[in-house]
Amino acid sequence: MNFTYEDIKEQARTAAAELVETAKLKKGDIFVIGCSSSEVVGLRIGKGSDINAAEAVYEGVMSVLEPKGIFLAAQCCEHLNRAVIVEKDALLPGTEIVNVVPQPHAGGSFAVTVYKNAKCPVAVEEIKADAGMDIGGTLIGMQLKKVAVPVRLSIKQIGEAPLICARTRPKFIGGSRAVYDEALSGGDIPR
Repeated sequence: MNFTYEDIKEQARTAAAELVETAKLKKGDIFVIGCSSSEVVGLRIGKGSDINAAEAVYEGVMSVLEPKGIFLAAQCCEHLNRAVIVEKDALLPGTEIVNVVPQPHAGGSFAVTVYKNAKCPVAVEEIKADAGMDIGGTLIGMQLKKVAVPVRLSIKQIGEAPLICARTRPKFIGGSRAVYDEALSGGDIPR
């Protein structure tokens, strides 16, 4: 490992800050992360769960999200069908909760860390997040609102794990005669 857990924490903090700014996230928005702690420490996904790496990512990200009132959602691994751990307060009324407590090899170390640190953690089968970080090829696209827009950051990886980020925007409808609200689009007005 050519980096420290402090390096991982700082990379996660920087990436989260850049994504929050680019996505123009505000209080009450949801930020989803899929994180392979195995990939972060240079191993193949699912082959070396590392709770210390997961905690470093969590601490870095939460140092950005918590002061802004943005909810963190953690996508679990495929052993839990990519369920999501999130604060109960983040859910819309009527959202169905499922019963599972993530473990390092069934859910993943990052989901375990989020569950352990949440005030009132719950698991749901899916969520519609406003932005997200895929750390190590965890495939978070199913947890994002439509329309997902790729975001390039100055940070390309966290530890040894490749980093892919996205924000979302409302769908454009109405065709060539429609007028769009640039504030909702993040500047992506079709021309």
